Amino acid sequence: MKRKLMDQNMGSEIRCAIEELSVMVKVKGGILVPAAEHGGGDHAHEAAHIPTRPFLSLCTLILQVLDKIGPTMAVLSEDVHQNIRRLETKHESDPLTYSNMVEMLKDEATEGIARNDTSCSRAFVWLTRSLDFTVALLQNLVRDPGKNMKQAVEESYTITLKPWHRWISSAASKVALMLLPDNETFISSLMAKDENYDDLKLEIETLVSLLVPYLEQIHSILVNYLTTQRLPNAAAFFFLLWLTCVFYMFDYTLFCRDFITWIG
Repeated sequence: MKRKLMDQNMGSEIRCAIEELSVMVKVKGGILVPAAEHGGGDHAHEAAHIPTRPFLSLCTLILQVLDKIGPTMAVLSEDVHQNIRRLETKHESDPLTYSNMVEMLKDEATEGIARNDTSCSRAFVWLTRSLDFTVALLQNLVRDPGKNMKQAVEESYTITLKPWHRWISSAASKVALMLLPDNETFISSLMAKDENYDDLKLEIETLVSLLVPYLEQIHSILVNYLTTQRLPNAAAFFFLLWLTCVFYMFDYTLFCRDFITWIG
Protein backbone atom coordinates (compact mmCIF):
# COMPACT_ATOMS: atom_id res chain seq x y z
CA MET A 1 0.00 0.00 0.00
CA LYS A 2 1.67 3.14 -1.21
CA ARG A 3 1.16 5.89 1.32
CA LYS A 4 2.92 9.25 1.31
CA LEU A 5 4.64 10.30 4.48
CA MET A 6 2.27 12.57 6.32
CA ASP A 7 2.88 16.29 6.63
CA GLN A 8 3.35 17.18 10.28
CA ASN A 9 1.16 20.25 9.70
CA MET A 10 -1.76 17.92 8.98
CA GLY A 11 -1.25 15.78 12.04
CA SER A 12 0.81 13.05 13.61
CA GLU A 13 0.82 9.33 12.92
CA ILE A 14 -1.10 8.90 16.17
CA ARG A 15 -3.90 11.17 14.93
CA CYS A 16 -4.05 9.38 11.59
CA ALA A 17 -4.18 5.98 13.28
CA ILE A 18 -7.09 7.20 15.41
CA GLU A 19 -8.90 8.35 12.28
CA GLU A 20 -8.24 5.00 10.58
CA LEU A 21 -9.60 3.03 13.53
CA SER A 22 -12.55 5.39 14.00
CA VAL A 23 -13.62 4.79 10.42
CA MET A 24 -13.44 1.02 10.94
CA VAL A 25 -15.60 1.29 14.06
CA LYS A 26 -18.35 2.78 11.94
CA VAL A 27 -18.26 0.01 9.34
CA LYS A 28 -21.30 -2.23 9.81
CA GLY A 29 -21.65 -0.95 13.37
CA GLY A 30 -18.27 -2.28 14.50
CA ILE A 31 -14.66 -2.89 13.60
CA LEU A 32 -15.06 -6.62 13.22
CA VAL A 33 -17.70 -9.31 13.40
CA PRO A 34 -16.43 -11.99 15.82
CA ALA A 35 -17.37 -15.50 14.77
CA ALA A 36 -18.44 -16.37 18.32
CA GLU A 37 -21.30 -13.89 18.07
CA HIS A 38 -22.86 -15.90 15.24
CA GLY A 39 -23.11 -19.25 16.98
CA GLY A 40 -20.07 -20.91 15.40
CA GLY A 41 -20.13 -23.25 12.42
CA ASP A 42 -19.98 -22.28 8.76
CA HIS A 43 -22.20 -19.21 9.24
CA ALA A 44 -19.73 -17.88 11.80
CA HIS A 45 -16.87 -18.33 9.32
CA GLU A 46 -18.76 -16.39 6.69
CA ALA A 47 -19.54 -13.60 9.16
CA ALA A 48 -15.96 -13.16 10.44
CA HIS A 49 -14.53 -10.05 8.82
CA ILE A 50 -11.19 -8.26 9.08
CA PRO A 51 -11.12 -5.46 6.46
CA THR A 52 -7.80 -5.87 4.67
CA ARG A 53 -6.99 -2.38 3.39
CA PRO A 54 -7.82 -0.57 6.66
CA PHE A 55 -5.76 -3.11 8.59
CA LEU A 56 -2.77 -2.58 6.30
CA SER A 57 -3.17 1.20 6.51
CA LEU A 58 -3.07 0.94 10.28
CA CYS A 59 0.08 -1.22 10.13
CA THR A 60 1.72 1.33 7.84
CA LEU A 61 1.05 4.09 10.36
CA ILE A 62 2.40 1.95 13.19
CA LEU A 63 5.49 1.26 11.07
CA GLN A 64 6.14 5.02 10.98
CA VAL A 65 5.87 5.16 14.77
CA LEU A 66 8.39 2.31 15.10
CA ASP A 67 10.76 4.11 12.73
CA LYS A 68 10.86 7.06 15.16
CA ILE A 69 12.38 4.81 17.82
CA GLY A 70 15.44 4.67 15.60
CA PRO A 71 17.93 1.91 14.67
CA THR A 72 16.74 -0.25 17.57
CA MET A 73 13.57 -1.06 15.65
CA ALA A 74 15.25 -1.44 12.25
CA VAL A 75 14.85 -5.23 12.05
CA LEU A 76 11.28 -5.15 13.34
CA SER A 77 10.40 -2.29 10.98
CA GLU A 78 11.78 -4.21 8.01
CA ASP A 79 9.77 -7.30 9.00
CA VAL A 80 6.61 -5.20 9.32
CA HIS A 81 7.24 -3.66 5.90
CA GLN A 82 7.78 -7.06 4.25
CA ASN A 83 4.69 -8.53 5.88
CA ILE A 84 2.57 -5.58 4.81
CA ARG A 85 3.82 -5.99 1.25
CA ARG A 86 3.08 -9.74 1.27
CA LEU A 87 -0.53 -9.12 2.27
CA GLU A 88 -0.84 -6.24 -0.20
CA THR A 89 0.32 -8.52 -3.02
CA LYS A 90 -2.22 -11.17 -2.08
CA HIS A 91 -4.98 -8.58 -1.83
CA GLU A 92 -4.07 -7.09 -5.22
CA SER A 93 -4.32 -10.54 -6.82
CA ASP A 94 -8.09 -10.56 -6.14
CA PRO A 95 -9.24 -7.33 -4.45
CA LEU A 96 -12.86 -8.41 -4.17
CA THR A 97 -12.27 -11.80 -2.55
CA TYR A 98 -9.40 -10.66 -0.36
CA SER A 99 -11.02 -7.45 0.85
CA ASN A 100 -11.61 -9.65 3.90
CA MET A 101 -8.40 -10.90 5.54
CA VAL A 102 -10.21 -14.00 6.77
CA GLU A 103 -10.46 -15.25 3.18
CA MET A 104 -6.66 -15.38 2.96
CA LEU A 105 -6.48 -17.36 6.19
CA LYS A 106 -9.26 -19.69 5.07
CA ASP A 107 -7.59 -20.41 1.73
CA GLU A 108 -4.20 -21.16 3.27
CA ALA A 109 -5.70 -23.39 5.95
CA THR A 110 -7.52 -25.36 3.24
CA GLU A 111 -4.34 -25.65 1.14
CA GLY A 112 -2.26 -26.65 4.18
CA ILE A 113 0.28 -23.87 3.66
CA ALA A 114 -0.59 -21.57 6.55
CA ARG A 115 2.59 -22.47 8.46
CA ASN A 116 4.91 -21.82 5.51
CA ASP A 117 7.49 -19.10 6.10
CA THR A 118 6.10 -17.06 3.21
CA SER A 119 2.40 -17.52 3.99
CA CYS A 120 -0.02 -14.65 4.49
CA SER A 121 -1.15 -16.30 7.72
CA ARG A 122 2.34 -16.02 9.16
CA ALA A 123 2.64 -12.42 7.94
CA PHE A 124 -0.66 -11.60 9.63
CA VAL A 125 0.49 -13.21 12.90
CA TRP A 126 3.66 -11.11 12.95
CA LEU A 127 1.83 -7.90 12.12
CA THR A 128 -0.56 -8.60 14.98
CA ARG A 129 2.39 -9.15 17.31
CA SER A 130 3.89 -5.84 16.18
CA LEU A 131 0.62 -4.08 16.98
CA ASP A 132 0.62 -5.78 20.39
CA PHE A 133 4.13 -4.45 20.98
CA THR A 134 3.12 -0.93 19.97
CA VAL A 135 0.13 -0.96 22.32
CA ALA A 136 2.29 -2.18 25.20
CA LEU A 137 4.92 0.50 24.54
CA LEU A 138 2.43 3.37 24.32
CA GLN A 139 0.66 2.16 27.47
CA ASN A 140 4.01 2.03 29.26
CA LEU A 141 4.96 5.57 28.29
CA VAL A 142 1.57 7.08 29.18
CA ARG A 143 1.14 5.13 32.41
CA ASP A 144 4.59 6.09 33.71
CA PRO A 145 6.02 9.18 31.95
CA GLY A 146 9.11 9.00 34.15
CA LYS A 147 10.07 5.55 32.85
CA ASN A 148 13.08 5.71 30.52
CA MET A 149 12.81 4.48 26.95
CA LYS A 150 15.13 1.53 27.47
CA GLN A 151 12.96 0.17 30.27
CA ALA A 152 9.69 0.86 28.41
CA VAL A 153 10.87 -0.80 25.19
CA GLU A 154 12.45 -3.75 27.01
CA GLU A 155 9.32 -4.45 29.07
CA SER A 156 7.06 -4.16 26.02
CA TYR A 157 9.34 -6.38 23.95
CA THR A 158 9.52 -9.02 26.70
CA ILE A 159 5.75 -9.54 26.94
CA THR A 160 4.92 -9.36 23.22
CA LEU A 161 7.78 -10.27 20.87
CA LYS A 162 10.55 -11.95 22.86
CA PRO A 163 8.66 -15.26 23.38
CA TRP A 164 8.53 -15.72 19.60
CA HIS A 165 12.04 -14.58 18.66
CA ARG A 166 14.95 -16.95 18.24
CA TRP A 167 17.91 -16.65 20.58
CA ILE A 168 19.93 -14.64 18.04
CA SER A 169 17.09 -12.12 17.61
CA SER A 170 16.72 -11.77 21.38
CA ALA A 171 20.47 -11.29 21.82
CA ALA A 172 20.55 -8.67 19.06
CA SER A 173 17.72 -6.79 20.74
CA LYS A 174 19.85 -6.32 23.87
CA VAL A 175 22.51 -4.59 21.80
CA ALA A 176 19.90 -2.51 20.00
CA LEU A 177 18.56 -1.18 23.30
CA MET A 178 21.77 0.85 23.58
CA LEU A 179 20.69 2.91 20.57
CA LEU A 180 17.35 4.13 21.90
CA PRO A 181 16.51 7.85 21.92
CA ASP A 182 15.64 9.48 25.22
CA ASN A 183 12.00 9.91 26.20
CA GLU A 184 11.83 13.58 25.28
CA THR A 185 13.21 13.00 21.79
CA PHE A 186 10.81 10.15 21.06
CA ILE A 187 7.74 11.94 22.45
CA SER A 188 8.61 15.08 20.49
CA SER A 189 8.88 13.05 17.29
CA LEU A 190 5.29 11.84 17.76
CA MET A 191 3.86 15.34 18.10
CA ALA A 192 2.33 17.38 15.32
CA LYS A 193 3.52 21.00 15.14
CA ASP A 194 0.39 22.29 16.85
CA GLU A 195 0.59 19.84 19.77
CA ASN A 196 1.86 19.90 23.32
CA TYR A 197 2.51 16.92 25.58
CA ASP A 198 -0.96 16.92 27.14
CA ASP A 199 -2.59 16.83 23.70
CA LEU A 200 -0.36 13.95 22.60
CA LYS A 201 -1.02 12.02 25.81
CA LEU A 202 -4.77 12.32 25.24
CA GLU A 203 -4.37 11.13 21.64
CA ILE A 204 -2.25 8.14 22.72
CA GLU A 205 -4.87 7.19 25.31
CA THR A 206 -7.57 7.46 22.63
CA LEU A 207 -5.57 5.32 20.21
CA VAL A 208 -4.94 2.65 22.85
CA SER A 209 -8.64 2.62 23.81
CA LEU A 210 -9.47 1.85 20.16
CA LEU A 211 -6.56 -0.46 19.40
CA VAL A 212 -6.89 -2.80 22.41
CA PRO A 213 -10.45 -3.98 21.61
CA TYR A 214 -9.55 -4.09 17.91
CA LEU A 215 -6.73 -6.52 18.64
CA GLU A 216 -8.86 -8.54 21.03
CA GLN A 217 -11.45 -8.97 18.28
CA ILE A 218 -8.76 -9.99 15.79
CA HIS A 219 -7.49 -12.61 18.25
CA SER A 220 -11.01 -13.81 18.93
CA ILE A 221 -11.97 -14.09 15.28
CA LEU A 222 -8.86 -16.07 14.39
CA VAL A 223 -9.08 -18.45 17.32
CA ASN A 224 -12.82 -19.01 16.99
CA TYR A 225 -12.55 -19.40 13.24
CA LEU A 226 -9.69 -21.90 13.35
CA THR A 227 -11.01 -23.94 16.26
CA THR A 228 -14.16 -24.78 14.28
CA GLN A 229 -12.43 -25.66 11.02
CA ARG A 230 -12.63 -29.24 9.79
CA LEU A 231 -8.91 -29.87 9.96
CA PRO A 232 -7.73 -32.77 7.78
CA ASN A 233 -4.71 -34.10 9.66
CA ALA A 234 -2.53 -34.03 12.75
CA ALA A 235 -0.28 -31.33 11.31
CA ALA A 236 -3.25 -29.00 11.03
CA PHE A 237 -4.20 -29.78 14.63
CA PHE A 238 -0.76 -28.73 15.89
CA PHE A 239 -0.93 -25.61 13.74
CA LEU A 240 -4.22 -24.79 15.43
CA LEU A 241 -2.64 -25.33 18.85
CA TRP A 242 0.26 -23.05 17.90
CA LEU A 243 -2.07 -20.29 16.74
CA THR A 244 -4.12 -20.53 19.92
CA CYS A 245 -0.95 -19.86 21.94
CA VAL A 246 0.00 -17.00 19.60
CA PHE A 247 -3.28 -15.14 19.79
CA TYR A 248 -3.89 -15.52 23.51
CA MET A 249 -0.38 -15.02 24.87
CA PHE A 250 -1.03 -11.29 25.24
CA ASP A 251 -4.19 -11.70 27.30
CA TYR A 252 -4.33 -14.70 29.65
CA THR A 253 -7.61 -13.51 31.17
CA LEU A 254 -9.25 -13.48 27.76
CA PHE A 255 -8.05 -17.03 27.11
CA CYS A 256 -9.48 -18.29 30.40
CA ARG A 257 -12.81 -16.59 29.70
CA ASP A 258 -13.12 -18.07 26.21
CA PHE A 259 -11.93 -21.51 27.33
CA ILE A 260 -14.65 -21.63 29.98
CA THR A 261 -17.17 -20.63 27.30
CA TRP A 262 -16.01 -23.45 25.00
CA ILE A 263 -16.21 -26.18 27.63
CA GLY A 264 -19.46 -24.83 29.09
